Amino acid sequence: MADQESSLPPHPSGSARGTTAVTAAVVREKGQPFQFEELTLDTRLRPDEILVKVVAVGVCQTDVHVRDQDLPVPLPAVLGHEGSGTVEAVGSAVTAVAPGDHVVMSYQACGHCRPCLSGRYAYCARAFPINFGGSRLDGTNALRGGADGRDEEIHGHFFGQSSFATHALATERNVVKVDTGIPLELLGPLGCGLQTGAGAVLNSLEIPAGSSVVVIGTGTVGLAAVMAAAVAGAGAIIAVDVVPERLALAAEFGATHTINGTEEDIAARISEITGNGADYVLEITGRPQMLTLAVDALAPLGTAALIGGAPAGAQAPVNMNALLGGRSVRGIAQGDSIPQLFIPQLIDLYKAGRFPFDRLVSFYDFGDINQAVTDTRSGAVIKPVLRIGR
Repeated sequence: MADQESSLPPHPSGSARGTTAVTAAVVREKGQPFQFEELTLDTRLRPDEILVKVVAVGVCQTDVHVRDQDLPVPLPAVLGHEGSGTVEAVGSAVTAVAPGDHVVMSYQACGHCRPCLSGRYAYCARAFPINFGGSRLDGTNALRGGADGRDEEIHGHFFGQSSFATHALATERNVVKVDTGIPLELLGPLGCGLQTGAGAVLNSLEIPAGSSVVVIGTGTVGLAAVMAAAVAGAGAIIAVDVVPERLALAAEFGATHTINGTEEDIAARISEITGNGADYVLEITGRPQMLTLAVDALAPLGTAALIGGAPAGAQAPVNMNALLGGRSVRGIAQGDSIPQLFIPQLIDLYKAGRFPFDRLVSFYDFGDINQAVTDTRSGAVIKPVLRIGR
């Protein structure tokens, strides 16, 4: 962690006109460790672009899925999509932030398609190419360089930021100005995992007070959902996992019941607690059998929400007749969040002591990124955050 010896190379000094020298963690081959390289970032900013000096970045399971090529982002690439930092420069059309501002970076959207124009940015018609395409939408890229002095294109613009680097290039659409009174290194995970879990409860489903809620999977997203369900005043809040420590945390954050899937029949226990099934079931593990269970666990008129990303092509059998009871299934991306509106709300809840997400975070030096990945995959930590700039 932060007190471990870091393997990060020295930050390169100096920059050419219109470029910034950066140190980045690069993925070159499927499933291989991140390796540090000195790259060049083209900082001739387009009108809507923002140059951010990265202070910290969360490590998300999506980063690991891309490293392992479960999601087909072209390699070599710089990943990272839960970055926080300070603004160093802005394009000519940017008005929302200025140099020196503290910002969190979130997902990217085109801003021009029908979903974007209706305020549903998380469902942008170009969501996959603009977040996972490894370049701007027009195919250009701002990163170049490579190991051993090679000059090659490095795929960037991951979620409109590629924040596993000392600097990131974002846009006005995916940058959120935040309160300078809270440690900036803590805030990066608000840009993805935390807003996804909390937003699913407060934005997507608008869970009414007194409702019964089941959360399957209590990692970062699931625990954020548990906290948000408590904020919403849900009645029974049922957390499901196989890690006792995470279930204990869920109970501290507001879960009224916990179910260890290795020790209990999940469906039978949900039925016992709720009587007639749950009003809402949030499936976060991305495992097909858990989505099947989520639908089966619903009360009439209940809703099952798929939040966790599954491997490409994954399918889950659903009891079609169960849906005739008014039950519904829906997918949720980014908690239906408009980051510029929702992230400040989460910060206000945090300051009020109602969204204690800081208890999920474990800090690592940037040079220990591969250890952070190992620890999150093993369940040793919930939300690793890499400290990059101080």
